[in-house]
Amino acid sequence: MSEYKDSTLVLIGHGSTLNAESASPTHQHVETLKRKDIFSHVVACFWKEEPAISGVLRQVFTPRVFFVPLFISDGYFTEQVIPRELGYPLKDGAIGDKVESRDNQKLIYCDPVGTHPNMTELLVRRATETLEKFPFPAKANNDQTTLFIAGHGTGNNTNSRKAIENQVDIIRDQNIFHGVHSIFMEEDPLIAECYNLAETKNIVVVPFFISDGLHSFEDIPMMLGEKEKVVAERYQAGLPTWRNPTEMNGKRVWYAPSIGNESGMADVILDRVNEANAFSKEILMA
Repeated sequence: MSEYKDSTLVLIGHGSTLNAESASPTHQHVETLKRKDIFSHVVACFWKEEPAISGVLRQVFTPRVFFVPLFISDGYFTEQVIPRELGYPLKDGAIGDKVESRDNQKLIYCDPVGTHPNMTELLVRRATETLEKFPFPAKANNDQTTLFIAGHGTGNNTNSRKAIENQVDIIRDQNIFHGVHSIFMEEDPLIAECYNLAETKNIVVVPFFISDGLHSFEDIPMMLGEKEKVVAERYQAGLPTWRNPTEMNGKRVWYAPSIGNESGMADVILDRVNEANAFSKEILMA
């Protein structure tokens, strides 16, 4: 890892002007990676809040800069919005070369964390820990529970859906849970359809989001059937907006936090840097 002492690591988050919690995982991972003392500098920037993506290079002066998008999938943000804000030339509307030399710096753009193979382990861990933390009336065994991975979904880019469906297929093949399904906020099957899809009494829902923002704190609990007033009151009081477990539509539902603040995310970020670094060396040798 000493080879990164000439480098700055830039973690890129979505951010939010409405919810300060949205940026928390990004800042958490910045501090974790600073303590590891691998890079010369570790900084954060965001699409929806300060410091902005477009200005991050004005504070970075190391010979090499690695950009890691803290996003779930390859898609609109990782292939178009973020590269454009960083000044990468787009080819056919998306990023082309991910390694670029500019102003005596080598800029290296990494794959998003959400498509990393370790996401499977983090999703399973989130679901299992949530079931264990809130036993009722006794611990719900995984093989008696249906796991739902909840995503946003979008018509703008099919890759957003694909990242979640890939995880569903992998976890389903592991036979850990009775059943595994994907559900979405804006695509079919919608989140509320989990009650019809589940063959078991027990349901655990894991939001496949990097941060616990408005989607995971408010939107998804209401889509699962909790009343808007209850969600708002709990949120304003600083309480979890979903009580684990909740009886709803004949099912017993556990709702997990988003996976973005999992400690294993730091290793995923480093893996993405190592992959991109190896790729950049191959380009130099070609």
